[in-house]
Amino acid sequence: MKEVESLMTTEPNTPEGEKLDILVTLIEDYERKHFPLDLPNPVEAIKFEMEQKGLTVKDLEPMIGKSNRVYEVLNGKRALTLKMIWKLHQELGIPAESLIKQPDQTITLRHPC
Repeated sequence: MKEVESLMTTEPNTPEGEKLDILVTLIEDYERKHFPLDLPNPVEAIKFEMEQKGLTVKDLEPMIGKSNRVYEVLNGKRALTLKMIWKLHQELGIPAESLIKQPDQTITLRHPC
């Protein structure tokens, strides 16, 4: 890490800049293998984006539906549909991998009959 720090001010396309690129790539690979990060569940991902972007429930309506539906999703009482996932990914930039991740809670689906 000290070596990387000493190379942080180097210019790209120089031997030192290439050395920095190689070291960073090796460090990222090591961290990915030894310290993998788990993706947040869909609700956590949505709430994080809301907080980061200062969004309200009203702001999510075009992506999820009326406010009661948004609250159901945020409270884990309703699963996201493919259409919702697509819109949240497109509009908010939430990784699709997070939005399709199995939620921590089990959502009980009722039979329509």
